[in-house]
Formats: sequence, C-alpha cells, structure tokens
Amino acid sequence: MSQHEKKNSERSKHADTIIQNHVIWSMGAGLVPILMADILAVSALQIDMIRQLCRVYDVDFSETQGKAIVTSLTSSTLARAGARSLVKLIPGIGSIIGGVTVSAFAGASTYALGEVFKRHFESGGTILDFDMDRLKNLYKEKFEKGKKVAEELRRKKEEAGEVADPVPASPKAVKLETPEARIQALKDLAELKEKGLISDEEFERLKADLL
Repeated sequence: MSQHEKKNSERSKHADTIIQNHVIWSMGAGLVPILMADILAVSALQIDMIRQLCRVYDVDFSETQGKAIVTSLTSSTLARAGARSLVKLIPGIGSIIGGVTVSAFAGASTYALGEVFKRHFESGGTILDFDMDRLKNLYKEKFEKGKKVAEELRRKKEEAGEVADPVPASPKAVKLETPEARIQALKDLAELKEKGLISDEEFERLKADLL
C-alpha cells in the first residue's frame, strides 16, 4: 500500500469513527424530554460532526455554509422529526413515543449527513462546492440505511447494558386511572398513526400497553 493509499485509509477510518460517535450522541439528544430542545441539540451535534470531518480532510470549515447545507439536506426529515417532537405534548405517553421516534430519526439523519460529507470530501470537494441536487439523493439513500445503523447501535448498547431509560417511566408504568383517560390516549395514538408519526407496529405495541 502506498503512502497516499495508507493516508486515505486512515482518514476514512477516522471519519467513520466520528460519524458513529455523533450518531450515538444524536440518538441520545433525541431522547431529551423537552419540546423541540431535542431538535436543537441534534442540529448542534451535526454541525460539530461536519467541523470534525473538515479537520480530517483538511477542508476549511464555514459554520454559515455548513448550517445552510445541513438545512437544505435535512429539511424534510427534520420536519418529520419536529412533528414527532410535538408528540411529547401528549399526557402520559407523549414523552416516551416522541423521544424514541425522534431519537431514531436523529441517528439516521446524522449518519446520512456524515456519509454525504465524507464522500464529498473524499472526492476532493470542499464545503463551498456542494452539488446539492446530487447529494440530496445520496442523503435520502443513506438516511434509509441510517435507520438500520441507528437501530443496530441502539441494540448493541442495550445488550451491553449501556442505555439508561430515556424517561422516568415506561408506558406500562404510566397511570391512566379512568376508562375515559384510556380512551383518550387510544384516540391520540390512532391520530398519530393516521398522520404517519408512529408506525403500525408502534401503534399496536403502545395500544397493548395501555389496555
């Protein structure tokens, strides 16, 4: 292996480590139980990741340009994550559903962003010459993969006993004392499912916990 190839290999490994660390941190930030604070925390982590990737690839970092690129690439996914953050307003189950779903979105989005910037920098690009149309397609592709990566990282950390409960109570620990409260919670869940904010699987699992 030539010195040039060795340097590129080391850079790639370093970049992968940076991306993985920020995916994990973003997933943790997505669990913040305060409305919309999770989205702000994730955005700050994503900018920090870009700053570190710029350092790895000897690219000049511009926070203004970095934020503009992040906003352009993640606008659709962060809008959905923001909607899921609003789920935290629902009494009893809101912080649990909202935190878990925003956490998954945050991890996938951060992974996709990291992979986009890594590929762009590896091809000799800078933060000033992004082909936004082409890289948006790459972002969407990597976002889908990122959901699987985030789930795998979460599972591994759970198996290692490294993940604490993100909120003070689990769904089964929430006290919904009256039939009316349970009916209202089920209506809220059904509305979330209709709007696409929770999956069919999440709906069935949470419905079972409430009954």
